[in-house]
Amino acid sequence: MTAITSAAGGTSSSFPRLLCILLAGGTLLGCAERNATAAAASGGRVSGAGGVAARTVSGEATTPATRPAGTAPTIAPVIVEDGVAPAEVIDGGPKGLATGSKGAPVVALEGRLAALRFNPGKADGAYDAQLAMAVMAFQKQQDLPRTGRADPATLAKLAASPLGIPMVATTEPTRVEIDLKRQMAQFWKDGRLTKVLAVSTGNGRPYCAPKDKGGACDVAITPGGSYRADRKIQGLRVSPLGSLYDPVYFFGGIAIHGSPSIPATPASHGCVRVPMWESGWVHGAISIGDPIYVVGGKTAPVPFGATAPVEAPDEVATPPVAA
Repeated sequence: MTAITSAAGGTSSSFPRLLCILLAGGTLLGCAERNATAAAASGGRVSGAGGVAARTVSGEATTPATRPAGTAPTIAPVIVEDGVAPAEVIDGGPKGLATGSKGAPVVALEGRLAALRFNPGKADGAYDAQLAMAVMAFQKQQDLPRTGRADPATLAKLAASPLGIPMVATTEPTRVEIDLKRQMAQFWKDGRLTKVLAVSTGNGRPYCAPKDKGGACDVAITPGGSYRADRKIQGLRVSPLGSLYDPVYFFGGIAIHGSPSIPATPASHGCVRVPMWESGWVHGAISIGDPIYVVGGKTAPVPFGATAPVEAPDEVATPPVAA
C-alpha cells in the first residue's frame, strides 16, 4: 500500500508560537573568482508538532562586527506562525525511491519536499536529476548521508521534519544563510523561509589560475562572517577560474552562482555554487544590500541588526581596608 503525505499538495497548518534564537558557527569554503584583495575586503507514521519559522523586524548596521566566542548577540526575533505539519511516511518499498522511480510515491515525495521549501521541479511523478538534488538538499539540511536517494531513513525523516529554522538570530527578515559544514543555503523573505538549496563551497585546497589568466595562486576558502550582496551580473560571467552563471557577489570575487556541478561535498575555488536551474531565481531573489550570513567558518557571523556584546572588564582584587 502506498501512503501519501498530507503535504503532497503543499498545504500547511499553523502551530503555537515558539521562540527560536539560534547562534551560528561553522566553516565555508571556496570560489570560482577569488582575488587577492578579497581578504582585505572582509572585516513509519509520525506524530509531533509542526515547524515554525522566525519572522523578524528590520534592523540596520553598516559594517560586520566581531564577538567573543560563546557569547550571544543581544537580539530577540519576533516569531510568527509559519509551519508544516508532520505527514505519513511515504511507502517507497524496502529500498526507497531513486532515479528512475515513478508513480504516486514520487508525486508524494515531490509534494512533501515542496512544502518544506525545497525545489523538486515539476510535480510529474518522475524521479529525475532535479528531484535527486532536492532530496540531497534535504539530506544536507538534516545531516543525513548525501546520496540524493530517498531511502527509508530519508523518507522517515522527511515525514517528521518541520520547516528549516534560522541559523542566525537576526532582526533582518530578508537574508541568505549559508552553512559551510552542511553545504546548504536557506533563503528568507519577509521573515519566512522561501527556499532551501544544496550548495558546494570552497574545498580548502591550494590552487593556481592558468598562466595565460595571470597564474595567481590562493587557497579555496569561502570565509565565514556577515556580508551584504554588493554587485551582481545577469547571465554568464567568465572568470580566470571558470564560468559563473548569474553571480551575486558578496566578498570581493566570491559570489553565489549557478554551476553544472553541485557535489555532496565542497568543490569550488571559493564561490558558493547552486544548481544551474536555480541561478536565475537566486539572482532575482537577492537584492543589492541584502545580508548574506556564512556560518561554519573560522569567523562566526554577527547579525547586522544586533549589537555585539561588550566583554566585561577583568575583576581586580581590592585589599581589605585596614581597621
